Amino acid sequence: MHWNPPDTWKKMGAWLGSLAGSIGATPKAIVVISGHWERPEFSVTGSPHPPLIYDYQGFPPHTYQLRYDAPGAPVLAQQIAGMLSQAGFAARVDDERGFDHGVFIPFKLVYPGADIPIVQLSLRGGLDPKTHIEAGRALEPLRKQGVLIVGSGMSYHNLRGFGDEFGPASDQFDAWLTDAVCSPDAETRNQRLEQWETAPHARLAHPREEHLLPLMVASGAAAKELGRRVFSDRVMGVAVSAYRFG
Repeated sequence: MHWNPPDTWKKMGAWLGSLAGSIGATPKAIVVISGHWERPEFSVTGSPHPPLIYDYQGFPPHTYQLRYDAPGAPVLAQQIAGMLSQAGFAARVDDERGFDHGVFIPFKLVYPGADIPIVQLSLRGGLDPKTHIEAGRALEPLRKQGVLIVGSGMSYHNLRGFGDEFGPASDQFDAWLTDAVCSPDAETRNQRLEQWETAPHARLAHPREEHLLPLMVASGAAAKELGRRVFSDRVMGVAVSAYRFG
């Protein structure tokens, strides 16, 4: 796509393209929590061959022809639903749902071969941060099985709040978020993330928190692993960051 300036997403694209090398061993499967799927209860994609959902409007025709034919993982989907249920959350497997662009766009760069099974997990209606941290905790054992858990969202997501005039506010929110994620112990990290609305300019950065909550799930799944910022950039005038645990 043509952006102004042309290199708007260049740094982020290069970082995504380098992630597989930094992760190391190829995951046996990937669980992606995307900010683009909300259900009243946690839901998990169960199709063995998930279709793509082009959940955007007004983009060039070629963006609706993109392909990412990664397989699903029905057995893993059932396992995830069971783990969430055991933790006290209503959960279901959705055999029809496909991958939205929070999955196929980044992973076309991270693992372009599309040969690693992927399961997508929804957010839960109500968008309670503690709920999503606890859901992440329930899924933590998957990491020992070689499953990569990824929160796909955006550290700043206000479609009416891009531009240089929003830069200072985004910097303050980004600094708070980074300090919270990089807390010296996991309990403090999760307590601070639960209270994310106390951050400076929180509701400017996230008028709705659906793009922030995938981070909460990843933080919960990290158990005692500490977080660190692994990417930062300025996109359309505002600060954006990405974080990693373990």
